[in-house]
Order: sequence, then C-alpha cells, then structure tokens
Amino acid sequence: MRYRYYICDVFTDVRFGGNQLAVLPEAAGLSGRQMQQIAREFNFAESAFVFPPEAGHTRKVRIFTPAAEMPFAGHPNIGTAFSLATAGEFGEIETSIEVTFEEKAGPVPIAIQRREGRAIWCELAAPETLSIGKTLPTELVASAVSLDESDIVTATHAPQVASVGLPFLMAELKDRSALERTRIRWDGLEAIAALGVTPDIHLYVRSGDEFDIRARMFAPMDGVPEDPATGSANCALAALLSHYSDRSSGDFQFRIAQGVEMGRPSVLEARAEKRDGAVVGAWIGGGCVSFAEGFIEID
Repeated sequence: MRYRYYICDVFTDVRFGGNQLAVLPEAAGLSGRQMQQIAREFNFAESAFVFPPEAGHTRKVRIFTPAAEMPFAGHPNIGTAFSLATAGEFGEIETSIEVTFEEKAGPVPIAIQRREGRAIWCELAAPETLSIGKTLPTELVASAVSLDESDIVTATHAPQVASVGLPFLMAELKDRSALERTRIRWDGLEAIAALGVTPDIHLYVRSGDEFDIRARMFAPMDGVPEDPATGSANCALAALLSHYSDRSSGDFQFRIAQGVEMGRPSVLEARAEKRDGAVVGAWIGGGCVSFAEGFIEID
C-alpha cells in the first residue's frame, strides 16, 4: 500500500525553523505498530496520522513520537490542520473556518484563518481545562537540568506539573543565561520519574524583549531530547500563569519563543481566559511552512 505524506515546519513562517511534522492525511489501514514504526523512521518529535471521524467531527487524528503514542499534542494539531487546509481538504478558505479533530484526550477544535499575505494560520483550543499536579523540590529539578538551585525562580510557583491535555513539569528560571546553560542529566530524570512524575520538563524565563516568554522543553524519555516548539506545554503554561495571576478574571496573552538554542527558532502565540478565579480555557496558535511531500510504501 502507498500512503501519501506531507512534511511541514510548525510555529514558524520560515523553512528550517519551527518544529518538524510528518502528516499522513489518509492513514486508514495502518496498525498502531506500523504508525509507531513510521514515526520512528521520520524521527521527528511527532508524526500525525489522519483517519475518517468516528464521533461526527472533522477527522480523527493519532499522534506518535518516535517512542510512544500521545493523547494530545500542540504542534501536530496545528501542522495537521495546516497541511489538510493547504491540500484543499476543507475546500476554499476565504477568511476562516473551524475544524475539530477527535483524539484520545478529547475533541480538539482548531480555527484556521487566512492572514495578511493570505498565509494560513491555525489556533487550537486545549481539549481540557487546566489541571495542576505535584510540586517537586527545587534542588531535584535544578540537578536534573544541570543548574544551581538559585537558577530556579519560585516567586510565582515551585516546579510544578500542569496540563491542559498533556502534563509537563513547569519551572521558571531567573534569566536567559540559565536557560541557555540547561543540560539534561539522565539520573536526574530517573529521580523525577521515581516520584511518579513524567519528566517532560518545560523551562521558561520572562524575557521582557520582543517576546513575553522564552522557553525550552526536554522529553528524552519520550524519545524527544529537546523540542523546538511545544504547543501543548506552552498552552498549559499560559493557563498556569493565568491561574496564578492576581486578576480574578481576564484574558491573558503571551508571545513565546522556543527552539532558539537548537537553531530552529519558533514563535508561539498563547492565550488563556480566566473567569471568577478559574481558568476556563487555553489556546495556542501559530503559522506553518510546507517543506515536502511524497509517498511511503507499506507491505
């Protein structure tokens, strides 16, 4: 059997920036084992496989890292919506449309827009509201990323798990120097995992330049040594920072840079909505660039 694939760079408007994604737009007939093999062969942070819907929405989408299937992820949703829209799967898009992908974490609504220059821009709504998990000792997290305990800022929150569909361990650093010096230590990841926390670590600083936040995300145990753009993590971060804001209600927006240290700079636009003290929704959006397409032969 021959299966078409598209490759795009997500959360960027420049080729060779952002986060790479392979999309198989018609994956019906592939087994879970075959999808895992294909994702491992592409060896991108994630690959997306598209199927006919089962619950009346637009499409069903399954997402794989090189090591495992994921219930939800940010850049695969943005890139899949972009790839299908670019291929004409949703018809002519004059201004904007909304599609919904069925995923293990739940339905994922995605707004697809034509922006200036007629470029396609996509924004997803997180499939879950914010959930906050364990806090971890600062010294443990600092050791896992080869930093000093003093490099981690705890004024807003201690290192803490947060999720809007996929959990990440969030930690704020004091400056860009600390962010740039980060190096993962495998024994530190194992120590975090021993506490029952998946050590997918999202580090960030409040940059105060053309970006509100600069971030890095490491998930070696999921087959992703470092991710150049993590929509699900930054979506959760926007929700977490909104949760800790002194404002009981409001709309919060964050322009986020990621992937700079990897040579794949990415730009993510995150926002969250808070009403009466509770975060009621979170969104992440960005642009994409097509890179390649072709066919895969499967026996």
